[in-house]
Amino acid sequence: MLNILWDFDGTLFDTYPALVEGFVRLSQRDLDRNEVLRWLKVDSKTAFKHFGINEDRRAEYKQLDIQYSKESKPFEHLKEVLAAVDNNIIVTHRDRESADYLLEKYGLSKYFTEIVSVEEQGFNRKPHPSSYEFVLKKYDIDLVVGDRELDLLPARQLGIKTVAFQNRNIEADFHLDSYAEFMPLVFQK
Repeated sequence: MLNILWDFDGTLFDTYPALVEGFVRLSQRDLDRNEVLRWLKVDSKTAFKHFGINEDRRAEYKQLDIQYSKESKPFEHLKEVLAAVDNNIIVTHRDRESADYLLEKYGLSKYFTEIVSVEEQGFNRKPHPSSYEFVLKKYDIDLVVGDRELDLLPARQLGIKTVAFQNRNIEADFHLDSYAEFMPLVFQK
């Protein structure tokens, strides 16, 4: 029995191009997109602060993100990994409706047992462990997969093995650049 808790943005779907474009539009400046990406990969709160964008514009940012991310695609080889897992659970800052939209669009909904939309369900934002603790009451989680430190911190606090996706700059039990590496690396250990 293998149960995996997944982050959504930047882990299941390549939403960073959409997040960056939404952020640049929100800033109303011609920002360096690589720099925006670097700060968003820390977290959006830190990016807002770094670029001097007021936190009261978060709702506007979420709307831009939803608008731009409708064209985001899942990462290659993801479907094979999801199919090999007993329970896939998503814990995301993304709203449920836009997560469902993308999962449906690419025929991935059937692979997920549960989706936890952190803020919509009243949990503190990651890296606070409350949403992970909620999931742990229902499932024995074997692995947490995420692309940012804030996805993996609660897992480490709770003693769960971690997989860093496309980010070698964060502490994790496994580092993957592609889901083609998942089976040989993770299932062998």
